[in-house]
Amino acid sequence: MSVNELYSKYTRVWIPDPDHVWRAAEIVRDYKEGEPVLHLTLEDDTPLEYPVGPKSNPLPFLRNPDILVGENDLTALSYLHEPAVLHNLKVRFLEPNHIYTYCGIVLVAINPYEQLHIYGEEVIRAYSGQNMGDMDPHIFAVAEEAYKQMARDERNQSIIVSGESGAGKTVSAKYAMRFFATVGGSTSDTNVEEKVLASSPIMEAIGNAKTTRNDNSSRFGKYIEIGFNRQYRIIGANMRTYLLEKSRVVFQAEDERNYHIFYQLCASASLPEYKDLCLASAEDFTFTSMGENIFIEGVNDAEDLEKTREAFTLLGIKEGNQSSIFKVIASILHLGNIEICSQRDGESCHVLRDDLHLKHFCTLLGVELKQMEHWLCHRKLVTATETYVKNMSTKQAENARDALAKHIYARMFDWIVEHINKALHTSSKQHSFIGVLDIYGFETFEVNSFEQFCINYANEKLQQQFNSHVFKLEQEEYMKEQIPWTLIDFYDNQPCIDLIEARLGILDLLDEECKVPKGTDENWAQKLYKQHSVSAHFQKPRMSNVSFIIVHFADKVEYQSEGFLEKNRDTVYGEQINILKASEFQLVADLFHDKDDVAPPKSSRVNVRPAKSTPKAPNKEHKKTVGHQFRSSLHLLMETLNATTPHYVRCIKPNDLKEPFMFDSRRAVQQLRACGVLETIRISAAGYPSRWTYPDFFNRYRVLLKKSEMASADKKLVCRNLLETLIKDHDMFQFGKTKIFFRAGQVAYLEKLRADRFRSACIKIQKTVRGWLQRVRYRKVRKMAVSLQRYGRGYLARRHADFLRQTRAALLCQKQYRMVRDRRAYLRVRRAVVTIQAFTRGMFTRRIYQEFMLHHKAMLIQKVVRGWLQRRRFRRARDAAITIQCLFRRVRARRRLKQLKVEARSAERLKSLNSGMENKIVQLQRKMDDQSKELRTHNEQLLQVNNKLQKQLEEVQSRQGGAGGAGGAQLSSLQEELDRLREELQEASAQRKRMEEEHGKEKTGLQLRVEELEKENALLKSEKEEMNHRILQLTKSSGEDSGSVSLMETSLQAELDAERQRYQNLLKQKTTVEQRYDNLKEELSMSKFQPGHRRNPSNQSSLESDSNYTSISTSELGDTEDSIQLVEEMGLEKAAMDISLFMKLQKRVRELEQERRRLQVNLDKMEELARSRGSESRSSTSEQETADLAYNNLKRQELESENKKLKKDLNELRKSISERASENDSSKELQDSYNLLLSQLRSANEELDGRKEEVLILRTQIVSAAHIRENNQPIQSSEAPEVSEDKEPLDSEEALKAYHGLRESKKLLEAQLQTQSRQHGDELEALHTQIELLRDDIEKKQEILSYTASLSPEARVEYSVQQEITRLTNDNLDLKELVEKLEKNERKLKKQLRIYMKKVQELEASQAAAQTSRSRPALSRQVTVQRKEKDFEGMLEYYKEDEALLFKTLITDIRPNTVSATVPCLPAYILFMCIRHADYVNDDQKVESLLTSTINAIKKVLKKNNEDFEMTSFWLANTSRLLHCLKQYSGDEAFMTQNTGKQNEHCLKNFDLAEYRQVLSDLSIQIYQQLIKVAEGIIQPMIVSAMLESESIPSLAGVKTMGYRNRSSSMDVDSGGPATYTLQALIRQLGQFHGTMRDHGLDPEIVGQVVRQLFHCVNAVTLNNLLLRKDVCSWSNGMQLRYNTSQMEEWLRANNLSHSKAAETLEPIIQAAQLLQVKKKTTQDAEAICSLCSALSTQQIVKILNLYTPLNEFEERVSVSFIRSIQTRPQQRHDPPQLLMDTKHMFPVLFPYTPSALSLETLHIPASLGLDFLIRV
Repeated sequence: MSVNELYSKYTRVWIPDPDHVWRAAEIVRDYKEGEPVLHLTLEDDTPLEYPVGPKSNPLPFLRNPDILVGENDLTALSYLHEPAVLHNLKVRFLEPNHIYTYCGIVLVAINPYEQLHIYGEEVIRAYSGQNMGDMDPHIFAVAEEAYKQMARDERNQSIIVSGESGAGKTVSAKYAMRFFATVGGSTSDTNVEEKVLASSPIMEAIGNAKTTRNDNSSRFGKYIEIGFNRQYRIIGANMRTYLLEKSRVVFQAEDERNYHIFYQLCASASLPEYKDLCLASAEDFTFTSMGENIFIEGVNDAEDLEKTREAFTLLGIKEGNQSSIFKVIASILHLGNIEICSQRDGESCHVLRDDLHLKHFCTLLGVELKQMEHWLCHRKLVTATETYVKNMSTKQAENARDALAKHIYARMFDWIVEHINKALHTSSKQHSFIGVLDIYGFETFEVNSFEQFCINYANEKLQQQFNSHVFKLEQEEYMKEQIPWTLIDFYDNQPCIDLIEARLGILDLLDEECKVPKGTDENWAQKLYKQHSVSAHFQKPRMSNVSFIIVHFADKVEYQSEGFLEKNRDTVYGEQINILKASEFQLVADLFHDKDDVAPPKSSRVNVRPAKSTPKAPNKEHKKTVGHQFRSSLHLLMETLNATTPHYVRCIKPNDLKEPFMFDSRRAVQQLRACGVLETIRISAAGYPSRWTYPDFFNRYRVLLKKSEMASADKKLVCRNLLETLIKDHDMFQFGKTKIFFRAGQVAYLEKLRADRFRSACIKIQKTVRGWLQRVRYRKVRKMAVSLQRYGRGYLARRHADFLRQTRAALLCQKQYRMVRDRRAYLRVRRAVVTIQAFTRGMFTRRIYQEFMLHHKAMLIQKVVRGWLQRRRFRRARDAAITIQCLFRRVRARRRLKQLKVEARSAERLKSLNSGMENKIVQLQRKMDDQSKELRTHNEQLLQVNNKLQKQLEEVQSRQGGAGGAGGAQLSSLQEELDRLREELQEASAQRKRMEEEHGKEKTGLQLRVEELEKENALLKSEKEEMNHRILQLTKSSGEDSGSVSLMETSLQAELDAERQRYQNLLKQKTTVEQRYDNLKEELSMSKFQPGHRRNPSNQSSLESDSNYTSISTSELGDTEDSIQLVEEMGLEKAAMDISLFMKLQKRVRELEQERRRLQVNLDKMEELARSRGSESRSSTSEQETADLAYNNLKRQELESENKKLKKDLNELRKSISERASENDSSKELQDSYNLLLSQLRSANEELDGRKEEVLILRTQIVSAAHIRENNQPIQSSEAPEVSEDKEPLDSEEALKAYHGLRESKKLLEAQLQTQSRQHGDELEALHTQIELLRDDIEKKQEILSYTASLSPEARVEYSVQQEITRLTNDNLDLKELVEKLEKNERKLKKQLRIYMKKVQELEASQAAAQTSRSRPALSRQVTVQRKEKDFEGMLEYYKEDEALLFKTLITDIRPNTVSATVPCLPAYILFMCIRHADYVNDDQKVESLLTSTINAIKKVLKKNNEDFEMTSFWLANTSRLLHCLKQYSGDEAFMTQNTGKQNEHCLKNFDLAEYRQVLSDLSIQIYQQLIKVAEGIIQPMIVSAMLESESIPSLAGVKTMGYRNRSSSMDVDSGGPATYTLQALIRQLGQFHGTMRDHGLDPEIVGQVVRQLFHCVNAVTLNNLLLRKDVCSWSNGMQLRYNTSQMEEWLRANNLSHSKAAETLEPIIQAAQLLQVKKKTTQDAEAICSLCSALSTQQIVKILNLYTPLNEFEERVSVSFIRSIQTRPQQRHDPPQLLMDTKHMFPVLFPYTPSALSLETLHIPASLGLDFLIRV
C-alpha cells in the first residue's frame, strides 16, 4: 500500500510525548506524500500539526485496529512497534488486570503489587496438559511447556527469569517451582518437591533484602536444577548462586535494610532460645540501622524466622547447626558494634578492654578474646626475610573489620547453600532436569559500582543468548513451513562483551591492577582510557577522570571506579581468619578452612569443560579475584543454558511507588528496551510476524471472496487466489505448508478491507430494507385511502336516502296526534310508578323496623344471659379458690402450731429467747443513754436560764437600790419564779435517779436470766455429748460382739446407700420437672387471663416453707391453677365433666406424697432404733426387712413420679383430643376414642381411690400399734432420746407386721398402676401408628400425583402403564407366594395322609392276625414309590477345598459380559447364598473366611482393572447388592419391613455381620470413588473440545487473530494436532456410562449420584477453561455454550435423571453463557447481571467481563466503569477466595437401602459359569 492510502483521513497514529512516551492521535486530513505537516487531533480533541520530514522526523507509527487491542500475544498485532507493544500491555494490565502477556516465546510479567488468586491448585491442574497457546498467558503455561518438551523431546529445559529489582523475579521463579513440585511430585516418601519449595524461605532470609525499589529484593543470582527420573518425577535438585552482594552486610543506603535474617533474629531476641545471642533491637546495631528504617510494612520478622527454622528442619539441618548459624549471624552484628579508638599519633588504634560487643563476638564464635582484640588493630607484613607486625590506623582497622564481617557472612551463605544441595541431592540416576534461573536484570543507578558492572555484564551475555535463540526459532519456523527467507539483521552485542571479557579487556586490566602492590582505582581508570578509548562501546565522561561509560544493549551506564579494586580483591587478613579457624565450635572452624578448587558438579546431560586449564595459584596471595570467579561461573552458566532449551520470563516493574495496578509508561519502556522484548518484536517485524492457518484465514476473510470462488474444495488454492488479488506486492506474504505468513501491517490492511466490505454490505442491506419498508408503508397508506373513500361515499348515500324517507313520513303523520298520545301514555305510567313506589317503600320500612326490634330484644336477652353465666362461673371459681385457700390455711396453721410447740421445748427456742432478751437489753440500754443525754441537756439549759435570771436579778436589785423601794412587787414576782424553777429542777433530778434505779434492776434481772439460760445450755450440751459417747460405746461393743453380722450389715448398708442414691437422683429429676412446670405455669399466667382469686408471688412463696406435715403443697396449688386454666381453654361445658377427675387426681397425689414422707420418717426412726438397741436386738432378718422397707419406699417414690408423668401425658392428650374434636365435630372416630380414654381414666381413678383408703387403714393400724407399744413398754429416753421425744412405736415386730401389710398393698397398687400405664401406652402407640400410616399413605399419593402432573401427556401415559405393571407384578408375586404356601401345606398334608394310611394298614393287619385262623387268600396290593418333592431353602453348600476355585471363578476370572443375560448382580446373590449356608451350619470360620476372601478378591480385581469403567461399575453393583442382602436378611426389623414371609424365613440365624456390613460399605465407597475417577479420566479430555470448541451450531462461531495460539512448540503439527471431540461424542460417552451402570443392576440412586458427579466435572472444567481463555469469551461462544448445556439437560430428561440434581451442577456455566450474551452497558444491566449470576462469584463475573472479546468491529468491549460498578455493587454473597472451581470436589455419596424382591430359592445359576461344585440346599 502507498503512503497516501495508509495515512488517510480517520487513520489513527502514535506520536511521541515527553510525559506519556506515546500519545494517540487521529488524522483529520488526507496526507499526500511530500507534505511537511500532518494534521492530527488528539484524544482530547486538541488539534495538532505534526511536522514530518524524510530524515529528522519520519511519519508516525500507525495504530492497530481495536479488535487487535488486548491480544494475548504481542506478535499477533498487525503493526509491531514500541507504542503498540506499550499500549497493549497497558490495556491488559489496567482494564482486565492481566499481568501476563506473551511476546513470541517470551512471557512478559508485570508486577501487580497485589496478591492475586490465580496460583491455586485448581489453576495448576487447569494448565497441566494444555498447550501453551490454548490458555491465557501465565507462568504456569511456560512451566507446562518446559515440562512437556522435556518429556517429549528428552531434552533439558531452562526457564530464565530476569528483570530489575522489584519486578517480581523471585515470585515468578517460586511459582514455576511450585508448578513442577505439584505436577512432577516424587513417587517416593522423600518429599523432594517439599524440600525444593522449602529452600525458598531460607534463601530469601539470607539472600534477600529491602531496597528502595523492592521490599524483598534478591541480592544474588541463583540457578536451580530440578532433576527428574525416566517417569518425569522429581528426584532431586541442585542450586548454584552468583555474586552475593556482600557490601550490603556492612553498608545500606537510606531507606534500605540489611539481609532479612538479621532483623528476624533481632525481632525474636526476647525468646528464651535466643537469649544466649545477646541481641537487642535492630536499631541498636550499626550494620542494621544505617537505612534508618528497620521495618517493612505488612511483614512480621519473628514469624518469618519461625518459617525459616521450619524450612531448616525440613531440609535436615539439625538444631545444633541451626543454633550455630544464628550465633554466626549474631556475631556479625556484634562485630559491627565494636568501637575502634584512635591513638594520639593517629597511625595506630586500639579496642576498649571492656568492650561488651567484642566479648559477645568472641563468645559466640568460640575464639580467643585477646588475640582477636590484637589482630583487629594490627596486621602482619611478610617479606622474603622477615615478618613485621604493623599497627593500623582507625580507618584501616574499620575497613578490615568490615571485610571480616563480609567474609564471615559469605562463607556462612556458601555453607548453607552447600547443605541445601546435600539435602536435595539424590542417589538415583537423573534422567533430565529443568533449570530455573532467577538472576538480576539490567541495573542503572545514580552511582554505579562493581556490583552493577557484574550484573550488567551477565545481562549482556544473557541477551546475546536470547537474541540467537529467537533468531534460531524464527529460522526453524520458516524452514519447517518451507518458505524462502533472507537473513534477518539483529543486534549483536558481542563487541560489548569483548570489551569486558576479552584479552586486555576491562576485567583483565582490573585483575592486573589488583596485582600491583600500590594499585589504585585512579590508575586503573587511566589505563582504561588509554586502552579502550577507540572502542564504540566505551566512553570517557567529560567532567570526571575516575569514571567511565559503557554502551550496553539497553542503555549507557556510567560507572564510578572508586572501590572497584577493593571489591575485586575482596581482601581479608589471614591472621583474623586463622583465629576463626581455631574456633572451639566445629561449624565455625569448618567455615574458614581452605578447600582446593574443584570443578562444580556436572549434570547428567551436559559435559562442560573449561576452555583452558587454569594453573593452581602458587600461594594464598594470588587467589582468584571476584571478577575472575564471576566470569568463570557465568561461562559455566552459559554453557548450561546453551545445552538446554530456554524459556524466557521478563518481569516488568510498572511503577516506583509500589502502588497496585498503576502503570508508568516511561518506566515500562525503559525495562522493555532493557529486557529484550522490543528486540523480539523487531526480529519478528523484520520477517513475517502475522501467521494464519489456512482454515482460520478462510473462515475470517471469506467475505472478501466471490460466490464463484468459494465453490472450490481446495481451501489453500482459494486463499492463494484471494491474496494474490487483494495484495499486489507478493513480498508482503508467503505461503507455507500449513500457514500463511504476512509482513507487518498486512493483517491490518485485510481487516480494513473486511470492515469496508461489511460496511458496504450493511449499507446495501440498509438501503434495500429501507426501500422495502417505504414501499410497504406506501401500499398500506394507499389501501387505507381507497377504503376510506369507499366507506365515506356509501355513508353519504345512505344518509341522503334516510332524509327522503323522514320527509315522506312527516307528510303522512300529524304532529299533534303524536303529542297527545304520547302525553297521555306518559301520565298513566307516571301515576302507576308513583303508587307502586309508595307501597313498596312502606313495606320495606316496616320490615326493617321489625327486624331491628327483634335484634334489639335478642341482644337484651343475650346480655342478661351472658351476665348471669359469667357471674355464675365467677362465683364457682371464687368459691373453689376460697375453699382451697381455707383448707390450705387451716393445715398451715395446724402445722405452724405444732412446730411452735416443738420449738418451745427445744434448746433453739431458748436461744432465740435469749437473743431476744439480749436485743431488748441493748434497746433499753440505748433508751437509758438517750434519756440521760436528754436529762443532761435539760440541766444545762436550766443552769443557763438560772444564771441569766441571777444576772437580771442583780441588775434589778442594783436598779432598785438606786430608785428606792419602787420595784418591790417586781422583785417578789421574780423571786417566786426562781423558786418554781428550782423545784422543777429537783423533780427532774429525782425522776432521773428513779429511772436509773429501774434500769439497774432490770439489767440485773436480765443478767440473771442470761446466766440461767447459759447454764441450761451447757447442761444440754453435756447431755448431748454423754449421749453421743454412750452411742459410740454401744457401737463398739456391738462391733466386737457380732463380727459375722457386720459383714451382712455392710452389704445391706451398701445396698441401702445405692437405693438412697437412686432416691436422690429421682428427687433431682422431680425437682427439675417441678421447675419446668413452674416455668410453664408462669408463661401461661402471663399470656392468658386467669379467673378467680390469686395470691401474689410473695404470699405464695411464704406458703411454700418446709414442714414435716404434708397435706397440701405448692404443687397442689399449681394443679388447681392448671385445672382452672384448662377450664378456661376447653370451655365450661366440656370441662365440667373433668373437674372431678382433676380433683381426684390431686387428692391422690397429696395422699401419696403424705404417705411417702411418713414412711420415710418411719424408716429413719427404725434405723436409729436398730443402732441403739445393740447386738442382742440385731438379726439378719431385721436388717433384710429394713433394707426391703427402704427399697420399697424408693420404688414407691419412683412409681409416684411415673404416675405424675402419666397424669401429665393424659392431661395433654385429653386437651389435644378435645381441641381436635372441637375443630371437627363430624369426626366420630376421634370422639369415640376421646370418650373411651375418659372412661378408662375414670375407672383408673376409682381404683386409685380404693387403694388410697387401704393405705389410710394401714396407716391407722401403724399408729394404733405405736400407742399400744407406748402403754406397755417403758420409754428409754437415755438410750433413744429422739424416739422418745417423737413418741413413735418401738416394737419392731408390730412395725414389721404393719410394714408387711403396707408393702403388700403397695405391690398391689403398683401392679394396677403398671397395668393402667401399659394399657394407656398401648392405646397411644396404636393411635400414633394409625396416624403415621395414614400420613405415609397420603404423602405417597401426593408424590405420585405431583410427579404425574409434572409429566407430559405421553410420559404420563407411560408412567401410568408402568405403575399398573408394577401393581400387577406385586399382585402376581403375592399370588405366587400364596400358591407356594398352599403347595407346601398340600405336601405336608399328603405326607401326614401317607403316615395315617400306613398306620391304618398296620392296624388292619393286626386285626386280621387276631381273627380266626381259617385260611384266607392273601390280598396283594401294588405299592408305588413316589419321588419326594425337594424344598430348596436358598442356600449353596461347597467344600472347603473348593473355596479358592469359587473365588477364582466368581470374582477373579469373571467378566461382565458372561453374566449379562442372567439376573443382575448374580455373583452377589451366589456369594450371599454361600454365606447363608455357613450361617446355617453355624461355621464361624467359614463365614469369616468367605467374607474376608471376597473383599480381598474384589480389591485385587479392582486394582488390576483400575482403568476399566465396565469392570468397576460391575463390582460396584455387586458389592452394593451384597451389602443390601446382608442388611435384608440380617434379622433386623428395620430392614425386614419390605420382605416377604419366605424372605424373612431366610434371615441369618447365628451370626451378626454388622462389622462386615461396615467394611463392605467402606469398600463400596472406595469403588464409587474409583468409578468416578475412571469416568472423569475418560471424559476430561473431551470436555473442553466438546463444550467450548466444537461448533454444534454451524457457522455461528467467529474467527479472530490467534497470535501465539496454534504456534506453540508443544503442539504436534505433523500428526494433525490434538484430537477434537464434538458434543455428541461427549453425550454418547455419558450414555455409554449410564447404559453400563443400568445393565449391571446398579441402584438408580447411585447412578444418579455418578451422573451428578460427572456433570459437576463437566461444569468445573468448562468454567475453569472459560475463565482462563480469552478467545472463547464472546457472544457467539456464549450462544454455542448455552446450546450445548441445553443438550446436556435434554439428555438428563431423556434418561429420567432429572431427580439426580445433575442439572443444578450446570448452573454456573449456564449463567456464564448468559453473561456473555446479555447487554453490558447501563446500571440496570449491572443489577440484572448481579441478580442473574447467583451461582457465580463476583470475582468470576468480573473475570469473564474482562475476558469478553468482540469478534467483529460492530461489537463493543465491556467498559472499565461498568466492570467497576459490578465490583463495587453491594452483594450478600459468600464468595470463595479462589477464582476457579474445584474439579476434584466429591459430593457426599449415599448408598440407600434397596431390598431385593428376588427369592433366593428360585435363583438359577447358568452352567456356563462352571460352578458345578456348588450344592443347592
